Amino acid sequence: MTKRWVAFLIVLVAGCAPLVQDVRPSIQEPAFQSQASGETFAAADGRILPLRVWPVAGNPEPPRAVFLALHGFNDYSNAFDAPGRWWAERGVTTYAYDQRGFGATEEAGVWAGVEPLVADLRAVIRLLRRRHPDTPLYLIGESMGAAVILVALGDPLQRPGGPPGVEGVVLVAPAVWGRAALNPFYGAGLWVIAHTFPGWRPTGQSLARIASDNIDMLRAMGRDPLIIKKTRFDSVYGLFELMDRAVEAAPRVELPLLLLYGARDEIIPKGPTQAFACGLNGAHRAAVYPQGYHLLLRDLQAEVVWRDVLSWTMAPKAPLPSGEERSRRAIFAAGTEETAGSCGR
Repeated sequence: MTKRWVAFLIVLVAGCAPLVQDVRPSIQEPAFQSQASGETFAAADGRILPLRVWPVAGNPEPPRAVFLALHGFNDYSNAFDAPGRWWAERGVTTYAYDQRGFGATEEAGVWAGVEPLVADLRAVIRLLRRRHPDTPLYLIGESMGAAVILVALGDPLQRPGGPPGVEGVVLVAPAVWGRAALNPFYGAGLWVIAHTFPGWRPTGQSLARIASDNIDMLRAMGRDPLIIKKTRFDSVYGLFELMDRAVEAAPRVELPLLLLYGARDEIIPKGPTQAFACGLNGAHRAAVYPQGYHLLLRDLQAEVVWRDVLSWTMAPKAPLPSGEERSRRAIFAAGTEETAGSCGR
């Protein structure tokens, strides 16, 4: 009987493997395309990803800089509308696209896998270098978007120093909560649920976590049909794989990096963020906003963060206007309600 039950469980798990989008062969060169609804990014495998651009208006001169921004989990490119417009008024053009599995993309709600997400980012970087060959390019990643950037930059097979033409990286509340930081029971539970009930769609409401103090913005997200409200559990499992890869890749990132975090972040815990900061190498800086939540770029004090990002990209060694810079080896040592400790070295 025992052997039969073991065999049954093996079949059950095999039949309920996490769902991941099919990997398609390359059929074309990646390109930006103009559509009636606006510009899009056509990936190598033919997938069409909506692209939003906030250009510098009314200025015949090239922009001072170009930002390529990647949104977070269950979000989409519209996340950067407010900061994109603000930066455009100050001479910076911002690009953002809906990552696979999110927003208005094909198979939205189904995890795309780490490699396709990373391949899209690298392709868009190459296209922007062609479009703006003489303009500094910076990558901005919010939460999951930051994790995608870290994997793309920290791949040991990539060119040392990062993709050609990228000047630096801004990580906003980066998703660096890898499975190594989880209670072993929770880590095992992730695997079991993802392989037995992969289509389970928890809403997360029972967690009672607040992503921002900007309640009007949160309500607008709740009404937005392109925001994913019920997440497949296998997508959560995929996100943890991505975060694992991001944490592992981070020490190999050689580009200048600015890490931004909200002391009131209830989504990505302080402990894993501190450990991540401790593992960074090179010319990296960090700021912690005492009143900031997870959605730093959309909080009520968001303009403070926008200004810091702009200042750092224009003058990487100058003090941040907010005055909230911390040593990345002790970013939670003071000024927060909870102390997560330092690197211990």
